[in-house]
Amino acid sequence: MPAPAALYYGWDTTMILSDSEILAAMERGEIVIEPYRRECLGTNSYDVHLSKHLATYKKRVLDAKAHNEIEHFEIPPEGYVLEPQINYLGSTIEYTETHATVPFLEGKSSVGRLGIDIHATAGKGDVGFCNHWTLEISVKQPVRVYEGMPIGQLIYFLVEGKIIHPYHSKGSAKYNERTHLPVESMMWRNRF
Repeated sequence: MPAPAALYYGWDTTMILSDSEILAAMERGEIVIEPYRRECLGTNSYDVHLSKHLATYKKRVLDAKAHNEIEHFEIPPEGYVLEPQINYLGSTIEYTETHATVPFLEGKSSVGRLGIDIHATAGKGDVGFCNHWTLEISVKQPVRVYEGMPIGQLIYFLVEGKIIHPYHSKGSAKYNERTHLPVESMMWRNRF
């Protein structure tokens, strides 16, 4: 019988917060979710929802050293059809703060089964991240999406050791400005 993945990779699965631990962390102010709805709390995750705000880059060819501007638009009541080969930026309805755990944003299985990816590489947040989540959305085939649909789930991992520089207090943090809109790549602020 093969070993469980957690043992194979050396993961300690007890490090993921359960529903009761998420609630306890919220009571202590270590996790903030606004708006919070009890029915969105899963066994060991919290469901987040797609806001009406989407954006796409204005240029087809992006430059990692340049500030690539985006164009914002809203999902109409009848939904919006996402097309393959377009990099969409979306945002969550929920504003979150995480002060003592590492938040991971993963797509829901029902979203994945529609061929929707909600993050290209940035599923992990940082301790101290305080904002709405920007989603990097791509699709395998055309799919209609709607404001308020469940889009992902937040999973919280315990962190070992003292945090020296929480994300919201780092001068180098590029995504600290609170906004409900999707935010474009700030790669151009790096020196390389």
